[in-house]
Amino acid sequence: MSDCPTPAPLAPQTLERIRLREAEILGKPPRVETVDRLARADEILEATDRLRASLFGNVSSLSIEQVPQIMVTMLPFGTLWERIMGLSMTVMGPASRLARRDQKLAILRTGWLLQAPYEFGEHVHQSKALGITTDEIERITAEGSASPLWSEHERAVLRCAEQLQARASVDDETWDVLSRTLDTEQIFELIVLIGQFTLVAYFQNALRLPLEAGNPGLAAR
Repeated sequence: MSDCPTPAPLAPQTLERIRLREAEILGKPPRVETVDRLARADEILEATDRLRASLFGNVSSLSIEQVPQIMVTMLPFGTLWERIMGLSMTVMGPASRLARRDQKLAILRTGWLLQAPYEFGEHVHQSKALGITTDEIERITAEGSASPLWSEHERAVLRCAEQLQARASVDDETWDVLSRTLDTEQIFELIVLIGQFTLVAYFQNALRLPLEAGNPGLAAR
């Protein structure tokens, strides 16, 4: 937003860690040769329109030049990519019973813990459009659930992401706190959401998916 204060520069040690990680993930060519987007424009645009309509509602179509590279890169994976998109549309679209803010807190913490440049940078951009602030994004990266500035519920959402990455489980304390504001179906959806974006981070990193123009990667705030 134009009236937001300019973010404070990241600490040199943070920038160096980001540089090293992004060199590891992005410092070599992508592992998948992308298809010719013009030759297969109809397929790419149809899949992109479906995904965007599910996630963002009634939005105008993109031109083939505007389509994110991930939609072009993943096209050869056919049925499997359709299934991955389908789950993303379920946990992020209108059928989701989670608050959008909760979704983004969980995804940002997951993307940061996995040091996934594409995922983290993309969801910082989307999160700020929802009103999540630069200071909150910095807290997600620097402190996670340990920051005292979160509400009890938000700490539990972040802690859920942290525990699933560290232990592949959620402890009783976190579950009990989540249960004060979410029903069991919503907690299950939160766990599946975190798992889905763990999967997405895995293949984006492993395929060395290049950043889109305007995506600052792990430096995004």
